[in-house]
Amino acid sequence: MSSAVEAFDAIAPRLRRWPDVEAHDLVAADASDRLILSEAGDVAGDVVVIGDRHGALSLSLLTADPDVRIRVHQDAITGERALAANAAALGIGLERVTWHDLGPELAAGASTVLLQLPRSLDALDEIARVVAGAAADDVRLVAGGRVKHMTLGMNDVLGRHFSAVTASRAASKSRVLRAGAPIRGAGGEWPRAQEHPDLGLTVCAHGAAFAGASIDIGTRFLLEFLPEMREADAAIDLACGTGVLATALAKARPAIRIVATDQSAAAVASARATVEANGVEDRVAVVRDDGLAARPDASADLILLNPPFHSGAAVTDAIAPKLFADAARVLRPGGELWCVFNSHLGYRPILERIVGPTRQAGRNPKFTVTVSMRR
Repeated sequence: MSSAVEAFDAIAPRLRRWPDVEAHDLVAADASDRLILSEAGDVAGDVVVIGDRHGALSLSLLTADPDVRIRVHQDAITGERALAANAAALGIGLERVTWHDLGPELAAGASTVLLQLPRSLDALDEIARVVAGAAADDVRLVAGGRVKHMTLGMNDVLGRHFSAVTASRAASKSRVLRAGAPIRGAGGEWPRAQEHPDLGLTVCAHGAAFAGASIDIGTRFLLEFLPEMREADAAIDLACGTGVLATALAKARPAIRIVATDQSAAAVASARATVEANGVEDRVAVVRDDGLAARPDASADLILLNPPFHSGAAVTDAIAPKLFADAARVLRPGGELWCVFNSHLGYRPILERIVGPTRQAGRNPKFTVTVSMRR
């Protein structure tokens, strides 16, 4: 039986990010995955793996130990699909893997938890609270990341939920934080809610949701154009985040039916809570999907989009064109895509090419709002 580190060294060069965005400077596994496995040492029985971006941690453990069983939580649906695709390509069976929401069932009774550190402290706080609340008294949490993305605040967050927190020495520009001796029930519960009286909205957010329970300024700008958007029976809030656009549109137009979709489990859970808090759950369906993969062709009259520009910790401009293509397929002829983006990104020519005739509906010092009509 090989060690998990040896297994990682063998399989890492063969891992792909697909269906996540792929580019020459975006990798499927890095030194932080290897360091987490090294610091964890020999593990046996049930292991919890959180934030396994494209399967490097889980597949290394499965390769190294024929008896290990793994409970996995991946926020991005593309991460789940990448893990499954990489397993198939490597000939690794997934009979010993189960996927779970970020809740008590994930960590119940666990003695070993491996974590790829999330970008945000709120996301780490929610994860730490779940693990500390449900894992075994002797749980070991081994959390790693690239040094450039780590902050001292991460130690403080873990310290709210575990009595013992230590850091490894840096290796290959990566570092591991170790935590143990859980403190049950520390910190506040998730999701968090915030009132926005100026917009008449309550926004709810789980830890990993972009912008939390606030409303980012790009979304606020797009909200100004709701009265100008075409009449529609069926609309979509694409990459919905906490569901602000879907909720505001539903409140403004009582007859409309909306699908709010996002690839992030935290975003979907947040959007559902936001929709319910604002009393529009009967007209807004929230789904987790890779873009609009599950939506039929020519099925929507109106799509709203504030496209993300991060894939994990990486900044990339490859996400938006993929979402534009999804919108073009799902819009009916004459349907409209309303999009807000940082003006320097210059998406208008891409929208013209992928979707159809595009005009600028508005611009402020930072953002541009466009409307594209499906040919």
